[in-house]
Amino acid sequence: MYGVETWRTTKAIIQKIQVFINSCLRKILQIRWLDTISDNVLWERTNQIPVEEEIRKKRWKWIGHTLRKAPDCVTRQALTWNPQGQRRRGRIKNTLRREMEMDMRKMNKNWMELGKKARDRVG
Repeated sequence: MYGVETWRTTKAIIQKIQVFINSCLRKILQIRWLDTISDNVLWERTNQIPVEEEIRKKRWKWIGHTLRKAPDCVTRQALTWNPQGQRRRGRIKNTLRREMEMDMRKMNKNWMELGKKARDRVG
């Protein structure tokens, strides 16, 4: 999944991707629809992780890479850009930044801590 770290993901998109990957894995292992096995067993047999976890890992790796860049770099500016003015009516779009902020809230982190952690990288 190339460039998945920058996608806006919804539960529906993640589910569609996971269903596709699972069907490909079942075809590779020649598991017919009559031979029902759980997704967890399928992932265990193929040494795979759920696609949501894979996307999250790639996203955090990309964020760390981006936060280590110079402050005048375009990708870093795009990540931290906060547009001014009024927005359109309707539901707020789920942007990459909002998804990252939701993940940060789950981990009790903020942008300053992430920047510090990205700079203190080992390896």
